[in-house]
Amino acid sequence: MPTFRIAALPGEGVGPEIIAQARKVLQALEPLGFHAEVEEGAVGGVAFESHGSPLPDETLSLVRRADAVLFGTVGDPRFDHLARALRPERASLGVRRELGLFACLKEVVVPPDLARLSPLRTERVAGTDLLGVRELNGDVCTGLPRGQRSAPDGAFTGQREGFDTMRYVVGRRSGGRD
Repeated sequence: MPTFRIAALPGEGVGPEIIAQARKVLQALEPLGFHAEVEEGAVGGVAFESHGSPLPDETLSLVRRADAVLFGTVGDPRFDHLARALRPERASLGVRRELGLFACLKEVVVPPDLARLSPLRTERVAGTDLLGVRELNGDVCTGLPRGQRSAPDGAFTGQREGFDTMRYVVGRRSGGRD
């Protein structure tokens, strides 16, 4: 069986703990014939502190060579003062763009024994088994223009507002497909 090259990007917060547990899973799979060569790269605030960028060129190179990427977590309020392009969260967007990733799967399962703990009525939430698909490369996550301004119209005219842009295009798509 081949050896898979895996880029491990712990980041900060609980990210290093998550990656450490993922490595244990990979080690447990070795006796079953699954072999992985894991190499770590810096992302997020940790990368900014050591390289001046939330997604250094060395990490992008590592990601390009990898068969899979284990991405921990990024984001730390200590870096909120930085320009948007330097904030830790830009690392996840950069990896998504670099690899052409476009979707995230979010599963919601509520076991019957835990349904009573929900703020929703137990009978409404018990047995929920849902898989959501979230698009990651467009929409308000990455839309331009974005920023802060004085609201130009509506119920909050003149008040400070934040905005992101989400655009829809009707008609032909690039590549000539309808």
